[in-house]
Amino acid sequence: MIKKLKSTQNLSDAELLELLESEVYDEELRKAADELRRSIYGTEVYIRGLVELSNYCKNNCYYCGIRRGNTNVNRYRLSKAEILECCKSGHELGFRTFVLQGGEDSYYSSELLCEIISEIRAGYPDCAITLSLGEWPKQDYQSFFEAGANRYLLRHETANTEHYGKLHPANMSLENRKQCLFNLKEIGYQVGSGFMVGSPYQSTANLIEDLRFLQELKPAMIGIGPYLTHKDTPFNEFKSGSLKITLKLISILRLMFPYALIPATTALGTAAPNGREQGLLAGANVVMPNLSPVKVRKDYTLYDNKICTGEEAAECRYCLERRVASAGYKIVVARGDVIKQ
Repeated sequence: MIKKLKSTQNLSDAELLELLESEVYDEELRKAADELRRSIYGTEVYIRGLVELSNYCKNNCYYCGIRRGNTNVNRYRLSKAEILECCKSGHELGFRTFVLQGGEDSYYSSELLCEIISEIRAGYPDCAITLSLGEWPKQDYQSFFEAGANRYLLRHETANTEHYGKLHPANMSLENRKQCLFNLKEIGYQVGSGFMVGSPYQSTANLIEDLRFLQELKPAMIGIGPYLTHKDTPFNEFKSGSLKITLKLISILRLMFPYALIPATTALGTAAPNGREQGLLAGANVVMPNLSPVKVRKDYTLYDNKICTGEEAAECRYCLERRVASAGYKIVVARGDVIKQ
């Protein structure tokens, strides 16, 4: 099955189910994924400088620590000057991709975001600008693109409509989320999507639906991580998702999407002390250190016990470089664009 997956980038639902539910294939699957990523990307690991610009959010997703209904969050938003300062220090540290991430905060109008993007683009023409700011009308995505944004990350979270409805309030729809992703592709962004592993009410069949949706979308980037519980959400009594299954899915994704950019996420590092290293060994090739001001990092808590909340950007960068090297890979100073097939 693993040879078939590597050669055809596809398996039947029954075969995927067997891979996901059996531990027999785990090490062989990991080795195949690592071998494939090395054949395409070598041992290079791309770094993205993450700027968490706001933890205000208009949405009330049941799993998220910065949901609108959580009154225990110390809310903040960064000014344009603070965001630009994060990029300045990041560029000096060798970052050539900046990721502006935040809740859906109406303070940041389309016009303000275009100003910010334009200034980053003018100041750092050698860098890629990635946005991870949720759902917007297509014309706003177009404006951001014209201002200089290159990439957009928007995880679909689950491709099953019924499951989506269990994770989100009624005013949010999977149909709109998917339409946003296809709009972004049509505009010309390098698009990233992904899903949580082990979220409440999720079945293995749901995970296979996620893989099928990604086959339809054909994203340049795929980000997954274990669902991690937050104490101040309606799901606070659900257990977190499985690190083992998440790592297995990273390997499956590498074999299904050989050229994709796949991050070893902060959620992996939160789930286990060496979780990001395990993610790289499973087929991931991107890490996303935090460039946000130290004073606000502890407040951008999508889940409990998030790592890297106290380190300076430079500390975070060099600490991660050592960790990546310990796993047998090397961080490189590059934009890290997806390799075209």
